[in-house]
Amino acid sequence: MRIEENYSLEKHNTFHLPVKTRWFMEYASEEELGRILRDEYFQECLSLHIGGGSNLLFINDFNGIILHSQIKGITVVEETADSVLLRVGAAEKWDDVVAYAVAQNWGGIENLSLIPGEAGAAAVQNIGAYGAEIKDVIETVETYNQLSFEKRVFTKEECQYGYRNSYFKNEHNDPHIVTYITLRLSKHPQLSIQYGNLKEALASCSELTLQAVRDAVISIRRQKLPDPEELGNAGSFFMNPVIPVAQFEQLKKQYPTIPSYPAGEGLIKVPAGWLIEQCGFKGKSHGQVGVYEKQALVLVNLGDARGHEIALVAESIRTAVKDTFGIEIIPEVKYVG
Repeated sequence: MRIEENYSLEKHNTFHLPVKTRWFMEYASEEELGRILRDEYFQECLSLHIGGGSNLLFINDFNGIILHSQIKGITVVEETADSVLLRVGAAEKWDDVVAYAVAQNWGGIENLSLIPGEAGAAAVQNIGAYGAEIKDVIETVETYNQLSFEKRVFTKEECQYGYRNSYFKNEHNDPHIVTYITLRLSKHPQLSIQYGNLKEALASCSELTLQAVRDAVISIRRQKLPDPEELGNAGSFFMNPVIPVAQFEQLKKQYPTIPSYPAGEGLIKVPAGWLIEQCGFKGKSHGQVGVYEKQALVLVNLGDARGHEIALVAESIRTAVKDTFGIEIIPEVKYVG
């Protein structure tokens, strides 16, 4: 177990904000996590569990305890002629998990290549890209209840997955810390390449394989998203809004080129990046905060930005989209502090 006081979180958030936490605690096993949760001092302090910090915006220093997992491991726990169950430690880098599965020719998560963050956080967030979501392959999620200290294994149905949402993100539920996730992957994968520009990227591919899909997804993401190591960012800052069909039809009369995707009966998903771009933010900078020139959905730290400055730019974007289109866009990034 690792315990640090007045610890810098600059390497634990992909915006690379120079914030600190009063205490930083890192555990390497469920037993160590259990000891932390039962500690009286821990119970009295404000606490936050983080993964890779790729979905966080620290507004200020954190006056409490930041928890971080070092529970790793990728293990096959069940195998049939058609599928495998893969148990993954919450601290495994998500893209390492995807690379491992593709190398074994196990399908189901190849479209989720190069998404930053750790496996546990991926299950909490219900990450998604190019028509796939992690909920499509989740079998179980192992957790510890922060209030009762009890271990619980959630089925996929109990996770209550929705668009970038889950049981674990609902503030009305007891807080749970993910320790392991189990994925069901296919030995006879059905490739999903119809979404967005993935089909176009694979059009000249002589043989459609899991590796070909992974390579194409990685190439697309690198072309339109900045590397957090080179330019601080949290990926997509806003969720794509889902609106009623009737509202979309009215907008289409005024904006004939507005893109859209079906989102269930009577609902349409509109790309938030397109809305932001139409409002003139793409490629613009506001002090040390920028809107990425290749993707308006991404806010970037141009060098020495602070969390509250990023939040102010995000709010001005939300206001402009609301005033222009009558659509509320919600941050996908979690504000802390």
